[in-house]
Amino acid sequence: MSSFPELGSSPTSWLGDSPVWRAVLALAVVFVLLATTGWTAIRDHSLTPGPREAALLAWQHGSLGRRDLPDPDASPAVLAGFFRSLSPAQRTRLAERYPLVVGNLGGAPLELRYRANRIALQDAHRAAQQRMNDERLTELGRQQAGRLVERLESLLTGKRQILAFDPTGTGRAAEVVGDLTRASRVSVVVPGVDTNLVNFERTDPDRVYSAPAGMARSLYDAERAARPDARTAVVAWADYTAPAGLGMDAATGRLAEDGAARLRSFVDALPGAPRVSLFCHSYGSVVCGVAARRLSSRVTDIAVSGSPGMRVENTAGLGTKARVWATRDADDWIQDVPYLEFGELGHGADPVSDGFGARVLSAAGAVGHTGYFEPGTESLESFAEIGVGALDSVVCAPGHGAGCRPVTGGRADV
Repeated sequence: MSSFPELGSSPTSWLGDSPVWRAVLALAVVFVLLATTGWTAIRDHSLTPGPREAALLAWQHGSLGRRDLPDPDASPAVLAGFFRSLSPAQRTRLAERYPLVVGNLGGAPLELRYRANRIALQDAHRAAQQRMNDERLTELGRQQAGRLVERLESLLTGKRQILAFDPTGTGRAAEVVGDLTRASRVSVVVPGVDTNLVNFERTDPDRVYSAPAGMARSLYDAERAARPDARTAVVAWADYTAPAGLGMDAATGRLAEDGAARLRSFVDALPGAPRVSLFCHSYGSVVCGVAARRLSSRVTDIAVSGSPGMRVENTAGLGTKARVWATRDADDWIQDVPYLEFGELGHGADPVSDGFGARVLSAAGAVGHTGYFEPGTESLESFAEIGVGALDSVVCAPGHGAGCRPVTGGRADV
């Protein structure tokens, strides 16, 4: 997706809002995308087997003593039961032998997953260092390998809680901020386009809060400030394949379908019985929209920011009982994208429009498409209030008055 102000203007009077106009508009968007991203934007995205696929194959043929290892796609309850039946030494043995499997298993003990992913990160770091020193690489290739080495080193720093990790392709990751085991409220940040392992976090001071890790840390700090006694945790969930660049993948929902299935599985596998709030940015809101109908009832709130649409025409189409919130800054370029859905192209109605039915939050202080999690913005403050259940304190967008708050108001229990 890109900024198309001329396509975002009102339809011509002779076509109105007719299906013909929508078809013409969709074809125009396709033409612009193909012209700017190349015809190769439409291609097969089948993944080349990588380290995790090899680890899964080894797991499927492995055993622990005389016991077969469980199906990695088994339910979290089944997997949790398996790990409860093991001794600490047996659990450690599996984490060391199959880190890329254990580190991504919903139902495995959290501390074991953190340990397994640290081992997997160390393995990936060694491989990236070898690649960086490969003389056959171009200068650009060495620079890319160097950026990956730096990112992996950062993820290995201190006691970071990496909940998911897969180095395949451009990579996936998820990180926990706070104590997920004890949390009664869990906030999940679902990022958008160009999310990959290298961009999981950014060190440029001006871009820290535009990356998943920075968004999650900022939200956690804001939640702690809003309700110091709340038992909260925030997850930077970049454990899906996001579109690369503003091409055809970003304008369709194919990658969102797979991401939605992964998001539902992740929420189902969260330990305990926390209330869950999803904070979905940009293309991440497409993922959340597709996932909404089949999400666990533990999801109480879905908040989207800078959204190109949720692949529905209104909140009723989401098929969820969760409260739906939306915000967009006045200078966010996403507003220039045509809000339509024509076949596979486009993501439906504008979530901040009156007819959509979302509770519209203020984005005062946010700048551009990636500023919603910046400290001091009203969007971040409201996200934090939603995350801790203080719904009476959210800041509504101008013109929406108290319409974005629950009728009863009041702080929810934590």
